[in-house]
Amino acid sequence: MNLILLEDSDFISEHQVALTGRRLKHLMEVQKISTGDTVKAGQIDGKMGTAKVLNMMPKTVTLNVNLTEQPPVVLPLTLILALPRPKMLRRIFQTIATMGVKRLYLINTWRVEKSYWQTPWLSDAAIREQLILGLEQGSDTVLPEIIIKKRFKPFVEDELPNIISNTKALVAHPTGTAPCPMALNQQTTLAVGPEGGFIDYEVTKLVESGFQSITLGNRILRVETAIPVLLSKLFS
Repeated sequence: MNLILLEDSDFISEHQVALTGRRLKHLMEVQKISTGDTVKAGQIDGKMGTAKVLNMMPKTVTLNVNLTEQPPVVLPLTLILALPRPKMLRRIFQTIATMGVKRLYLINTWRVEKSYWQTPWLSDAAIREQLILGLEQGSDTVLPEIIIKKRFKPFVEDELPNIISNTKALVAHPTGTAPCPMALNQQTTLAVGPEGGFIDYEVTKLVESGFQSITLGNRILRVETAIPVLLSKLFS
């Protein structure tokens, strides 16, 4: 936890917060704070700054906060991702939040198993929990927007043209026709398939919509590995 994230409900006055539970445990057991210490803090979807420890009790800590800094610059990216296996989903939520992705579409594709959509990790509360863990790691305050689309063809035909308008649209695929570009400085839409990749029909539909097919090379990466690699290359 590199940043103590504050909820609106934590504020007991304009500049003071009271923390309990997981954050209190981290402050006491990991950061080993004492009265008078200062830690890095930020308000969810708000500014960042510092928090000074005013009072420590066994079940609560009171801090005085001074939040004057803007959060990090976001990646100029919209990420479109075929719903991964639930086991992988939690890590991906954390990864995109840590790396500055602020809009993620989860879509259905032919290789996405129907059972994946029943996972409790897609509940609003579960998604938010993982995003917060990612923000704490990356020292950011702005929660990403997660949008779920369960029908591939209507999404690609009816919604995708507006999403990719005025962006560089890329679809990552093991047999892509071009190497992954590097150090882009423009708004980008990136589509990443499930384990095994998009099927040919899906790649064709995306290319017809305006996407360029790209590849990371001969090695086949897991989705959870491919995403940070792609983001690092595209926005180094």
